[in-house]
Amino acid sequence: MLLKTFGWSFAITVLGLGLAGVLWGWQGLAVVGILSILEISLSFDNAVINAGILRKMNAFWQKIFLTVGILVAVFGMRLVFPVVIVAITAKLGPIEAVQLAVNDKAHYQELVTSAHPAIAAFGGIFLLMIFLDFLFEGREHTWLSWIEKPLARIGKLDTLSIIVALVALLVSALTVAPHAAHGGGDKTVTVLLAGIAGLITYLVVGGVSGYFEGRLEDDEADDEEGAERAEVAKKGGGSVVGLAGKAAFFMFLYLEVIDASFSFDGVIGAFAITNDIFEMALGLGIGAMYIRSLTVFLVRKGTLDDYVYLEHGAHYAIGALGVILLVTIRYEVNEVITGLVGVVLIALSFGSSVLRNRREGRPGQDAPTHSEVTSGV
Repeated sequence: MLLKTFGWSFAITVLGLGLAGVLWGWQGLAVVGILSILEISLSFDNAVINAGILRKMNAFWQKIFLTVGILVAVFGMRLVFPVVIVAITAKLGPIEAVQLAVNDKAHYQELVTSAHPAIAAFGGIFLLMIFLDFLFEGREHTWLSWIEKPLARIGKLDTLSIIVALVALLVSALTVAPHAAHGGGDKTVTVLLAGIAGLITYLVVGGVSGYFEGRLEDDEADDEEGAERAEVAKKGGGSVVGLAGKAAFFMFLYLEVIDASFSFDGVIGAFAITNDIFEMALGLGIGAMYIRSLTVFLVRKGTLDDYVYLEHGAHYAIGALGVILLVTIRYEVNEVITGLVGVVLIALSFGSSVLRNRREGRPGQDAPTHSEVTSGV
């Protein structure tokens, strides 16, 4: 099970570290290894969130997420994204931006970090919306009941999460943005626009995927009609497949945007270790492979069903990361602190889940396994 799930990650690690040693020597090997560990520590909570969404998708779209998705995560976010940021902020062409990244690494790093206020505002508000929607939604199991139950009651106001996110954005724009640590000058307008863009992205992608997911659940609730539609699909009508495809497609987009938001702090933080885009892409890419494998592992083992508070811990970690991103517009926050916050919250939620299972006589390891991902990384 372990080798099947993490086999590709182990193989990519060996190849990646070997390539780093050949190209850059022992120093490059160490840098790539450190970046890999950094990415895993920062993104563990991302794997829990991914697993919660991935288990709702059919086998085909799970495979798409684990193949096409990893290409987007590794090459898109870890290699192409920083170059695109430089091209936009410096008003350069793509080829010029790549040449700058290769030939003038110090200036390239300066341009990427100067874009940090916009990146942090976009990613911070997007992640904050994920956390707020989770927090304000009523659910069967509550971890911190004294917080979650009252908030679930007032969360019946549909726009509450949007209001709170906008207030957080306004506070950020009025407090940290005028004295941004990167880019120089007053970044109030930049932060406001980027934060609103993050909010709109969440509402569009999350709203559309939620709409199609809701339609699927309504269809599955009626067994008789569901059987009739399945029969029609077999005869060539394909209505069920089409609907499932739309839902899975937008959920896939939603997952990719979440991945991107989680990647922001990792990419920016990597510049504290190296300004070589190829070392960065290789190290962060290896870490991203392990996050994908961990996602598969959580789905195959049914871990989120067996340890019911894990999703709570992951969402609290997301909320903390969203706030940290907004804070970093002005203040430096060490990546070690960012990673430890997520690890501690997930560890606490896991421990609470274990204690719950023991009280109820339901040890997680004895629980039945759930839907498997047909293709792993």
